[in-house]
Amino acid sequence: MKAYSTNYYDTLITVAADSKAHRGAAPPARAGAKTVAALQFDLLINHPYAFTSDDLLFTVYADRLGLREDERQEARLRFFSKGQPCLRTSPLAKTYGWGIHADGQGKIKLVDSSSEEYQQLLNNSDISKVAAMKSRKTMEK
Repeated sequence: MKAYSTNYYDTLITVAADSKAHRGAAPPARAGAKTVAALQFDLLINHPYAFTSDDLLFTVYADRLGLREDERQEARLRFFSKGQPCLRTSPLAKTYGWGIHADGQGKIKLVDSSSEEYQQLLNNSDISKVAAMKSRKTMEK
């Protein structure tokens, strides 16, 4: 079974060009189950550089399904046997004003787009930059 990956290395996913956010903001709480954005935010804000993109996406997927630990290894193989959308599609970078930095090992961290750290990463020629995807509404205009 072929395994796909969403991991980036030495890369900054920049905030989408059409984002209205001027700084990083927590996704709002909603009644019922947490949104994907809220789950991603909680994991990344509390554990910077602890997850790769693959780790984050699968953890959120598995947590939402309520998978037990003993079910996760096989489920992860199935999950990545098909291509998955990368973090350029994450609402954190599209809507909520967060850059996502991947270090040399592919471990990721949220970076507030209004911060000095974000500016330093933007100006660092050793870091690749890729923009978060624009929202569908903007693309359809």
